Amino acid sequence: MDKETILNDIFNSDTLGILEIKAKNSVVTADDRLIASFKEINDFYEKNSCEPKKSTDMNERKLYSRLKGLRDNSKKIQALKKYDRYNLLSVDKIDSIDDILNSDVFGIFDKEDEEDIFTLKNVPKIEKERAEADFVARRKKLEDFKKYEEMFAQCQRDLKNGKRKLAKFNEKQFEKGAFFVLKGVLVYLEDIINPKKDKNYKLDARTTTIFENGTYSNMLLRSLGKGLYEDGYFVSEHEDRVLDKLSPISSEDTQNGYIYILKSLSIDDRIVTKKNLYKIGFSTTAVETRIKNAKQDPTYLMADVKIVSVYEVYNVNPHKLEQLIHRFFSNTRLDIDIIDNEGKIYKPREWFIAPLNVIEEAIELIISGSIVNYRYDEVNEKICLK
Repeated sequence: MDKETILNDIFNSDTLGILEIKAKNSVVTADDRLIASFKEINDFYEKNSCEPKKSTDMNERKLYSRLKGLRDNSKKIQALKKYDRYNLLSVDKIDSIDDILNSDVFGIFDKEDEEDIFTLKNVPKIEKERAEADFVARRKKLEDFKKYEEMFAQCQRDLKNGKRKLAKFNEKQFEKGAFFVLKGVLVYLEDIINPKKDKNYKLDARTTTIFENGTYSNMLLRSLGKGLYEDGYFVSEHEDRVLDKLSPISSEDTQNGYIYILKSLSIDDRIVTKKNLYKIGFSTTAVETRIKNAKQDPTYLMADVKIVSVYEVYNVNPHKLEQLIHRFFSNTRLDIDIIDNEGKIYKPREWFIAPLNVIEEAIELIISGSIVNYRYDEVNEKICLK
């Protein structure tokens, strides 16, 4: 029996396929999640015919930051080259200073994050254990993120519709349930755990911080504050919920005051000719005491005033109540200049043109909490449903 026949017999009897030569799988050149993340950018371009911008829309801004991060990484550009249908990863063109300065300073998409969508995992590697304090502050994938998705989506809608606004960050804004924007990513501060002051009397605590990209962290409050000071914003409360804060923090912290309505006794033609002109304000002392020197005070139009109505307020923050009233009647604010006894020009901010019964109705609606459903029609001088 020749050698060829013997070899054929051996291979033919290999019922378990031990000697079978199989083609090796092709090497994966990019992580599936990296490709999927870039697909979102491509989809945005297809839908809008432009690349994502640094806008107030959190989704668009997130894609903008993601694209900038990719453009700064030559390895990722190479890995995604064949998926770049619209030449979005080109780094040859610089359109603005933002293009130069913008970078992922705070590690929102940092590759050290275990769940980072930009981390390629083609080559296995072993990392040293991190220090405990650093480890607990790392962002991790949030398994039950679905229960937060609608909340983030609603916050974005509120920003787009003007119900919420972006404001300069201040540490006083740290409280449970607040939203912030950190490097273009919407952040929800779900919890502040065991807050206490350090040796420098500065407040610090562990937090439960949820990121719109589906991750969470229990970073220190001070660390979050540092990032927000450098590149972040506070997201104001929904205007409909400002009323929730009219009540004091605790039963021991009762705040009393008076909301008052005044009518001017001025003989100035600019004031006398204004029908239904009233001042709406607040005082922590008796209103009679507050207005004693009205003739010397530009706040009162440098003239005596008459008390029309006074509301004694309990368990309500009169400052916030006053602000809501002023916002409600803002389109009818008196627009004149008053000169005080020293020759300084003053522009009064608390005088409004509206019928007395309408002002009183608005105050009642605010106290009851239903003012958010109404608006003031200054043309017809009445309160209407929105």
